[in-house]
Amino acid sequence: MTAPQLPFDRPNVLDLAPHYAVLRRQAPLVQVRTPSGDPAWLVTRYTEARALLGDSRLGRSHPAPEAAAKVSDAAFFNGPSGNYNTEQEDHQRLRKLLAPAFTAKRMRALGDHIRELTEGCLDAMQAAHDRSPGEPVDLHEHLAFPLPVLVICELLGVPYEDRELFRDLSDRIGRINAGDVARTAMAEFMAYTSELAEAKRGNPAEDVISDMVLAQRAFPAFTDEDIARLAAGLIFAGHETTAGRIDLGVLLLLSDLDRRDAFAADPDGRVEGTVEEILRRTSPSGLGLVRYAHDDVEISGQTISAGDAVIIAIGREPGSGGLHRGSAVRS
Repeated sequence: MTAPQLPFDRPNVLDLAPHYAVLRRQAPLVQVRTPSGDPAWLVTRYTEARALLGDSRLGRSHPAPEAAAKVSDAAFFNGPSGNYNTEQEDHQRLRKLLAPAFTAKRMRALGDHIRELTEGCLDAMQAAHDRSPGEPVDLHEHLAFPLPVLVICELLGVPYEDRELFRDLSDRIGRINAGDVARTAMAEFMAYTSELAEAKRGNPAEDVISDMVLAQRAFPAFTDEDIARLAAGLIFAGHETTAGRIDLGVLLLLSDLDRRDAFAADPDGRVEGTVEEILRRTSPSGLGLVRYAHDDVEISGQTISAGDAVIIAIGREPGSGGLHRGSAVRS
């Protein structure tokens, strides 16, 4: 019997894929094929997903990357990444490098600026409406897509005049089946980030690129290529997921007018609960967290062999009361 291939069709983007629900009833781990057609394990239930996310025998790297299962034809996170022999040490080093970028002081300052950026996006939506009063306005185009890009630009220290270029590169890099288009964009991004790092050496500021340039003094092996890849990782991890949450969160409110009206009547009192529900109910990605087994792993009567790909996606499980990383869906 041929294993089912991801991503699964999802008639309603606010619900889990019907085929995924069937697989979850059958077993906590099932064999599937990635969008590239390679074999992988899909984790379908909360308990196993949580256990595997905390299992040090799984990682992003692979002992033979060229032989590993590929997830997609994307330019980034399309398969294993990192050094198999030093993954844990590299992870700790990167956490240390990024710590200054996420201090409470910087986050407070960024929060104030995010409010300004959001207001600018909403003003652009209003202007689009005013130009064509009888036509719908594209929320994704004017808010959900550009806002995360602008915030990431602030984090990285991208100059204002380069933000349209950065937005274009982010869009092309993030396409999971774009092939040469995404890879060309990634090459352009690597070159751009190297130039930006060089500029920060002469004129540092309070941003991630400046922090990483400064860190190169203590870690000479940390190259400009490493800086570019880490910056691309911030884009990939922070852009598509945030844009998807904004899109689907608005859809969730519009699909339940009582919830929408209750939120509008008391936004300050209901914002935390509403955001939590958006996070719980929506699933922005067609895939999820991909890991590779570094050793054989026995779990729930199944053996994940060393080298196998494991997909832990994001969704919810009835009765879990919150986020569940274990559903394969397509937005």
